[in-house]
Amino acid sequence: MTTLADAEAVGGRDQFLAVISTARADGTIQASLVNAGVLADPQTGQRVVGFVTYGRAKLGNLRARPQVTVTFRAGWEWAAVEGTARIIGPDDPAAGMDAERLRLLRRDVFTAAGGSHDDWDEYDRVMAAERRAVVLVTPTRIYSNQR
Repeated sequence: MTTLADAEAVGGRDQFLAVISTARADGTIQASLVNAGVLADPQTGQRVVGFVTYGRAKLGNLRARPQVTVTFRAGWEWAAVEGTARIIGPDDPAAGMDAERLRLLRRDVFTAAGGSHDDWDEYDRVMAAERRAVVLVTPTRIYSNQR
């Protein structure tokens, strides 16, 4: 059985790149590439997959249909995490999450996804200006091609 730690290990072997698959209203799949990492949910403490994003398609799909699959890969090895997304951002407020906590959460997700930054103030400025949101995926099923 594949675990979230297994999926995180696969992601870590290739810069935590992951394909995010969401469902459009017509039932077709919308996919995009992001950096994603595993971290503790700031409200529940449960280990979740997180990524920072913006844009109408992915966020719109997740608002209407929060089911999502996050697939990490490294070479021919892959691990998929299916789950339910929760969006926290300037357009998706969450209880107890003010602007300062959102700023820090974006940083937490970025570093969980292997990121580092030479100028955190600039990072924060860009994230706020682009109205970037954090997406936290609570796993419901994890699987891979590991044997």
